[in-house]
Amino acid sequence: MSTAIANGEQKSRHQEVGHKSLLQSDALYQYILETSVYPREPAAMKELRDITANHPWNIMTTSADEGQFLNMLLKLINAKNTMEIGVFTGYSLLATALALPDDGKILAMDINRDNYELGLPVIEKAGVAHKIDFREGPALPVLDQMLEDPQNHGSFDFVFVDADKDNYLNYHRRLLDLVKVGGLIGYDNTLWNGSVVAPPDAPLRKYVRYYRDFVLELNNALAADPRIEICQLPVGDGITLCRRIK
Repeated sequence: MSTAIANGEQKSRHQEVGHKSLLQSDALYQYILETSVYPREPAAMKELRDITANHPWNIMTTSADEGQFLNMLLKLINAKNTMEIGVFTGYSLLATALALPDDGKILAMDINRDNYELGLPVIEKAGVAHKIDFREGPALPVLDQMLEDPQNHGSFDFVFVDADKDNYLNYHRRLLDLVKVGGLIGYDNTLWNGSVVAPPDAPLRKYVRYYRDFVLELNNALAADPRIEICQLPVGDGITLCRRIK
């Protein structure tokens, strides 16, 4: 095999939709995808991943390995009532919907309905659209309204947060009252392109530099919060699971 061909194949591997792996070896990440993820990926999720690949902001999608992780996690905790803040085209939403029982529910919030509707036909074809209550607009007003009703307190089994990083702490303050004791909150992108350990003068893309301080603030706050147990995993761009204990 020529060097040019080898380099060409390697380059294509770097372009996996949602590729945010922090593994030092792209070949190792590709091995995980081809051996453990893609062969088990439901047809609907592959279809949605292919649709999302054509979106100009496809890097915003949840990676396939993280989608697989979320799907199994939800089954392990027997989740039934969940929430997702930040939907994009709905790949992680579909992973969640497929994991929930038929009477499970997902409150899904995003400021952009158009992106959600790109994936909606696939979600409908998969037979899980009835589990989703999509709300277009900012999540914080919805959370504040929910907190006014005591019946909503402690009512969620799982919450996945993958929206505006500058509001992560604002979400956390509210979600701890909405998730049940023993329930989980998952915060995505908590290793933020690896920038959390970059020196202050590192050449970072503008949006990476802007949100890095918010991610660092969140990570420090979660580590010090006595109301939760945490586990930060280097899956995708980093996901921190918070289990409410009080």
